[in-house]
Amino acid sequence: MEPWLLFTFGAAIAQTIRFMLQKQLKTVGLSNGGATFARFVYSAPLVAVMIVIYASLSGQSFPHLSSGFWAFAVTGGIAQILATICVVAVFSYRNFAVGITLKKSEVVLTAIAGFLVLGETVSWIGGIAIGIGLAGVLILSDPPEGQGRILSRLMNPAAGLGILSGVFFAISAVGYGGATRSLETGDLILRAGFTLAWVTALQTMILGAWLLWREQGEIGRVFGACRISAPVGVTSMIGSFCWFSAFAIQNVAYVFAVGQVELIFSILASALFFKERIISREYLGIGVLAFGIILLVFSDVSLR
Repeated sequence: MEPWLLFTFGAAIAQTIRFMLQKQLKTVGLSNGGATFARFVYSAPLVAVMIVIYASLSGQSFPHLSSGFWAFAVTGGIAQILATICVVAVFSYRNFAVGITLKKSEVVLTAIAGFLVLGETVSWIGGIAIGIGLAGVLILSDPPEGQGRILSRLMNPAAGLGILSGVFFAISAVGYGGATRSLETGDLILRAGFTLAWVTALQTMILGAWLLWREQGEIGRVFGACRISAPVGVTSMIGSFCWFSAFAIQNVAYVFAVGQVELIFSILASALFFKERIISREYLGIGVLAFGIILLVFSDVSLR
């Protein structure tokens, strides 16, 4: 198997495990903010050490940080905090697989955000894919009672939080892309890792300050649950490293396409680890959304 495929599968597995652990953090009494903070507080020092070692071994110096970098990085970092909180909150309403799939609307929404902010366009096939993806989200957003009216599909907490997480993840992706592109020196891994190191440090400080202000004692509970919260940070770092490594040696579109295997991993995790039953309509929604995402990714690849 080619190295980029191994890295992509590794990233998808690490990301699935991280969300599984964050779901478990909810069961030990952590708030949505606390479960999200666990990802950043343990990941930030690991990412910093990793990029320092990489820069030293590759003989590269760190890039200069411009005002444009900070605008994109801060926007992306805050959006990712909000997106992760939304995903963790979804788990209180719907099962693990559906929660992850609603989060996957980020791929469709990133195409829209990329056009609005960076001027990136998609083909007509991509437009069709966006419509298919939205149809999948609509199917998945049905409340558990199975009420089929459009308003009931859209106006329920799980659908709102899931789609909102996709919006924030899309903003985050565009922010990170803009921040990385604003760096003028260093190879792809150094620029991406350097951006990640600064963003995770910033996220730790921002969310930590919020928890100190609004949820006193929550930070202590995060460290008290270190047997679960520490692996959240470790898997977050591993997942990010694998994504960046795959991006460095293969077309990003192919990496994203293969990365949708996370949907399969989330279904397996939902059924095997959380003993959650996935009904036929949810399988249909997962399939439709996955098809739309894959079609969107490959439409850009085939027409280049």
